Amino acid sequence: MSLQTAGGGGDPDRDHTLDLPDECLVLIFYSLGSGDRKRCSLVCRRWLAVEGQSRHRLALDARAALLAAAPALFDRFDAVTKLALKCDRRSESIGDDALALIAARCPNLSRLKLRACRLLTDRGMASLAASCPALRKLSCASCTFGRAGIAAILRSCPLLEDLSIKRLRGLTDTADPVGPPSSALRSICLKELYNAQCFAPLIAGSPNLRSLKIFRCSGDWDLLLEEIAGRVLGIAEVHLEKIQVSDRGLFALSSCPDLEVLHIVKVPECTDAGVTAVADKCRLLRKIHIDGWRTNRIGDLGLMAIARGCPNLQELVLIGVNPTALSLEPIAGICRGLERLALCGCETIGDAEISCIAAKCSALKKLCIKGCPVSDRGMEAFAEGCPSLAKVKLKKCRGVTLKGVELLRAARGESFAVNLVSVEKQDQDLIMSERGVQENGGEQIPVLADQVAAIDLPSSSNSNGRSASSKARLRNFVANFRRLSIGGSNSHH
Repeated sequence: MSLQTAGGGGDPDRDHTLDLPDECLVLIFYSLGSGDRKRCSLVCRRWLAVEGQSRHRLALDARAALLAAAPALFDRFDAVTKLALKCDRRSESIGDDALALIAARCPNLSRLKLRACRLLTDRGMASLAASCPALRKLSCASCTFGRAGIAAILRSCPLLEDLSIKRLRGLTDTADPVGPPSSALRSICLKELYNAQCFAPLIAGSPNLRSLKIFRCSGDWDLLLEEIAGRVLGIAEVHLEKIQVSDRGLFALSSCPDLEVLHIVKVPECTDAGVTAVADKCRLLRKIHIDGWRTNRIGDLGLMAIARGCPNLQELVLIGVNPTALSLEPIAGICRGLERLALCGCETIGDAEISCIAAKCSALKKLCIKGCPVSDRGMEAFAEGCPSLAKVKLKKCRGVTLKGVELLRAARGESFAVNLVSVEKQDQDLIMSERGVQENGGEQIPVLADQVAAIDLPSSSNSNGRSASSKARLRNFVANFRRLSIGGSNSHH
């Protein structure tokens, strides 16, 4: 029986996709990747309309020309709920008028990401807040609006749960506190802010906050952590990186019984005493990252406290910390659910310590060792130890050889993944890159030196001494530059 007969004798040239309702087309489009969706939108006008009306996520180039294109874009994509506006740092970004237009065309916007939109001011953010009251997540980086813009969002978007601010240039030295506090906020992330202390009342006044991340922000944060301990008891995740925090702040965090994730990264004033206080009282901790910055202020004492107080530990990352068997044995023996372990730059981690891990960490699935004095002999312990281990990454471990890795892989089977990055390979890559610079740039260096030598520095009657010294420094620089180029050419030949 032919297909035509089976179909009731219909027209063989008929487009049977016309029988599909729009709802079915939408479900099909949802299962496709971005590239396939774009190609499908070119099939016919109906597919173009259905694809646009069903697209909820959109990422746009936020240069100034977007203002003219926005009406047509949002006529097609009229159901956007997640929007990213990213501008090249060397280009002119959209301004307040463009943001107001986009916000008016996306009343159901729930997530917004702004990157390098340097022409946005508080007025534009106020327009956004008025048009998008359903906003739940806002992420801003390298923008120039200030406290008033953030305050407008907090006042007009009562559902806002996630606030991420990075390199916000509009915060002045005398900026008033950011507010009002919000009971809806669940996550706050602050990165590279000069006057981030103005966010302290917002953080301490958000009683349902679950995640707090502070990266490279100036100011003393001990007082804020003390306020959090008394007012935000449900906080579960804290990241502290390159900020001024001491054991006083960690003592305050120990009063947060729901704490599950703690990152202490390059905070030199934190010691074993602070880590011990947190570990003894926060018994729900399951992820701990410690970068000791090679200060040796966090060591065996703090890690033994983690073993005693954190039986639910699943992930432990130690960077620039020097644990010994005194702490590794109790961690391996008590934290039976430890699945992910990373040891980076730990000078005391040798074959004996690795053998201890292999013998006792039965639940371990992923292991990363970087810059530790480990050899093939220590890695042999994993041939039979850690039965759940599936992936090992080794980097800058001079004692581990390719032969040892192959033997380990053969013992564990093909499904066992081992990634070895040796010091020799990195040195070879560095040598090859240096040779490329000499070959490609050696002939250009003398030309560049001649161009620099031809520069005529401006002189001033009021600064003859400084001008003469500047010219002398420049002549010395050119001479050294030429000498370098000649030496590079000779070595190459």
